[in-house]
Order: sequence, then C-alpha cells, then structure tokens
Amino acid sequence: MLAKRIIAALDIAGGRVVKGVNFENIKDSGDPVELAKRYVSEGMDELVFLDIKATVDKRKILSELVKRVASEISIPFTVGGGLTELDDMVSIIRNGADKIFINTYAVQHPEIIESISDRIGTANTVIAIDAMFRDGKYNVYINGGSKDTGLDAVQWARKAASLGAGELLVTSINADGTMKGYDVNLLKAITGAVNIPVIASGGAGKPADFLDAFNAGADGALAASIFHRGIYSATDIKKYLMENGINVRL
Repeated sequence: MLAKRIIAALDIAGGRVVKGVNFENIKDSGDPVELAKRYVSEGMDELVFLDIKATVDKRKILSELVKRVASEISIPFTVGGGLTELDDMVSIIRNGADKIFINTYAVQHPEIIESISDRIGTANTVIAIDAMFRDGKYNVYINGGSKDTGLDAVQWARKAASLGAGELLVTSINADGTMKGYDVNLLKAITGAVNIPVIASGGAGKPADFLDAFNAGADGALAASIFHRGIYSATDIKKYLMENGINVRL
C-alpha cells in the first residue's frame, strides 16, 4: 500500500504566504521560502504553491518566486495559479516544480487537460476542484472561489480524470480555514467516482481530521493554518496516523 502524504499549502499573494477562511479575510502568514524550508525540516511530504491572485488579476504566475522556493527544498512541489499556456506550464516544471495544477482554465477549456498530460505527463497534471455545498449538491467554483459554475463537482471529477488528470486537489470552500475538519462527504463522493489519487484540502485542525480524510479515501491531505501557526508539525501528524494504522513515511 502506498504511503499517505501530508502536504502543506503555500497560498501566495503579493509574494507572501497568506491564509483566509472560506476563501475570504486573507491574512499574512509569512515568507514562502522560509516556510517551505521549515516544512521540509518538519517532515512534510510535499508542498503546494498557489498564486491565489493570478487568475483574478489576469496575470502570469510569480515564476521567480517558484524558482526560489524550488531551489531551497528537496520534496515534491506542485504549482498553480493563473496557468493557461502550455509553454508556461512547461517553464514552471523547468523552474523546479514537479507538478502543475489548474482549476479555472480547466473548467473553461476542458480539452487543455489532455494537452497538458500529453506534454508534461499525466503524473504531473493535477486538476484542482474548489467545491461548495449548496442546494443539496457540491458545485464547482472558479476564479478563486468567487464564481459558481453550477457544475456538479463529482461529475467534473470524473470528466477531468477521463481527460488525463493524474491527480485531483479537492478543496471544500465550506470547510476552508475553519479548522473544523475536512468535508468527508465530499471526499467520499469524489474518491468513489475516480481511480486517480485525490488530495483532501480545506478544514484540517487536528490529527484526527487527517485520519478521517484518509479513511474517506484520500491519498494525500493538505493543510495550511495548523502548519503556518506551528500548532502541529507534519511529524506530529504522522506519528498519530501511524498509531492509528495509516501507512506514512517518517
């Protein structure tokens, strides 16, 4: 059985790491390079870097910052935010990222998923899904969580996988930043619908939340607030998970 992954999120705005609640009330959380280095030393398995303003501001990702972070770490590094051009995605990989992810552009142009996977490989192609539960179903949101597409999240997950996505990064907008636990129902629905790895995102507040995510079928669990604030380290989480029968790398 493959080891489950603990992943830290670096949401970037203005060259700084930030964090909000339900995608709003964004506050500064520190320097991305220094945080990345700290997370490596604390046993993190992977990092996810998201330029949260790139899509809304209609600009390209902060490639120099990507390069700086990549040069300081030795763990897998996934990068997204404002990526629309294949050449830019290839450049991000050349600048040190292991994988790229897209959200808004993939929803608007689903055919790009196949093109990306053909160009940089399925394993390096991650589709992010920001979902909110409303009116009895999970809808896909784009543009940094500001626009409801009306698209069913589970149906979109299936389509993304069929087009060549190698992994899904699934964020619950309802749970994001609340530290009250992942949306287990969302995770079960999506992991039950696809045969590719799923990363859980949104809501982690304690070690038991990670256990719940993995028991719901997630292959990786991403968090920001509890790591940025130093409440728990990746090693703390992993020790708890091992005690509860989850295979992790220590």
